[in-house]
Amino acid sequence: MNMQTTLAGVTFQNPVMTASGTFGSGMEYSEFVDLNKLGAVVTKGVANVPWPGNPTPRVAEVYGGMLNAIGLQNPGIDVFMERDIPFLKQYDTKIIVNVCGKSVEDYVEVVERLGEEPAVSMLEINVSCPNVKEGAIAFGQKADALYHITQEIKKKAKQPIIMKLSPNVTDITEMARAAEAAGADALSLINTLTGMKIDIHKRKFAIANKTGGMSGPAIKPIAVRMVYQTAQAVQIPIIGMGGIANAEDAIEFLLAGASAISVGAMNFVNPYCTMEIVQGIADYMERYHIENLSELIGAVQA
Repeated sequence: MNMQTTLAGVTFQNPVMTASGTFGSGMEYSEFVDLNKLGAVVTKGVANVPWPGNPTPRVAEVYGGMLNAIGLQNPGIDVFMERDIPFLKQYDTKIIVNVCGKSVEDYVEVVERLGEEPAVSMLEINVSCPNVKEGAIAFGQKADALYHITQEIKKKAKQPIIMKLSPNVTDITEMARAAEAAGADALSLINTLTGMKIDIHKRKFAIANKTGGMSGPAIKPIAVRMVYQTAQAVQIPIIGMGGIANAEDAIEFLLAGASAISVGAMNFVNPYCTMEIVQGIADYMERYHIENLSELIGAVQA
């Protein structure tokens, strides 16, 4: 069976990736996961300077998943290039770097630095960051802002770029079309849904930030719907994510139109889940006599 998938000219040995922010930069999970067997490691968000993140508490368990308001804490591009890239180069897997920033200039600075590193196959651009020049509205919540940042990054990027779309919008297809029109090579969706939890005994917010990003199995039906809608609206490939816990979930996203999938919150519950999903997709293909993974992509029947 051929489990390879291709996005923007980059070929991956299988469609299973790690969702940014849930897998560190690979080192943290290397005792549990054979990184050589992953389609790609998608790193935690990297900024042009170190970010301290939000005050604690910043994680809370909720029914069907979790809330987090980590605030994209990261050591910055210098540490990432010196420590994390050399580590990942040891493995036979593709490297996708997630990029975050507070202004277009911040993003471009990181993108230009990463252009110097040929081991990085693609860049995933986190547009759920607050745009400090536009009243802290996320880049991914206004179509014109998304178009602008995509266009500016494409001017400087040496690698293909994936725009990671926020689900906290009225129409996901409007955002997808804006990214495609500005030159995005691929899309990934969905990022977390904004949620809140209140401790009724303390009568306080469970997270210091008040709101956090909801992830986990409870959001999967929303994510599958958005991936399907987006696949009908654009021609560029999609990486699907949101609540994937097992191979069955992953296959749903493929059938809905995703060319690859990313596993997020479930890494915290079961650190072996990515390996189980790779094997589960292979078992499914064998069971239904599917020779090429491409036969599954967008194959849902009305």
